[in-house]
Amino acid sequence: MTELNDRQREIVERLRSKGQQSINELAAHYGVATQTVRRDINDLCDQGLARRVHGGVARPSNPVNLNFRARSILNEKAKRAIAAEAAAMIPSGATVLLGIGTTVQFTAEALLQTPDITLVTNNLEVATLMCSAPHCKVHLVGGELRPEDRDLIGPSTLNGYRRFVADFGIISCGGLDEDHGVLDYKQFDADVSNTIQQTSRRTLLLADSSKWNRNAHHRVGPFADVDKFITDTLPESFIPDGCDITLCD
Repeated sequence: MTELNDRQREIVERLRSKGQQSINELAAHYGVATQTVRRDINDLCDQGLARRVHGGVARPSNPVNLNFRARSILNEKAKRAIAAEAAAMIPSGATVLLGIGTTVQFTAEALLQTPDITLVTNNLEVATLMCSAPHCKVHLVGGELRPEDRDLIGPSTLNGYRRFVADFGIISCGGLDEDHGVLDYKQFDADVSNTIQQTSRRTLLLADSSKWNRNAHHRVGPFADVDKFITDTLPESFIPDGCDITLCD
């Protein structure tokens, strides 16, 4: 996967916030030739970050099929703000279980300077990142490699998390639903989040506003089951119902 330029990142965000875009309007917006925009779009489509339509480009039709690196680009600014807010709540000396998702990875990055913490993860990206933080202890739970998601899965993964009683459990999700709470695309991902909740004294849910009303069907649980929900914005109709929420810019 090639590195995206600034214009390509902005196009991804425009697709997320505004929906389908035409080649001509993108060229006019950025003041470049339509051929330049087409090259940008070809790269985005090749990386699974966009989908070609007649005369333009749209968001990918199924976010669950995006690989880990592709998902990390989507709504990155909000995800990093949420991650920074979560990391600020973690004191030195804490033991933290890290779940699945790109926002969780950004939280690990934000924890690089926190001394004497212990991290437990199934995420290979997180484990690699923490190699540059010798003041932290990292436990990588075992399992079967899931290449597209850069993590490990299976019964031994869940059992690895259960070996700990953590101060904090950090989870994300595939979808948010006002009636049904926290959801995920895959049963194993929901199982990881539930296991982390069961073995942590305090659970932080990190999810940006793009997760609302996505077509995810595997239940994690109601919002009231988490101790803190950190996000960027909420639907006007959302009723917290006992959920402690932190909004970050």
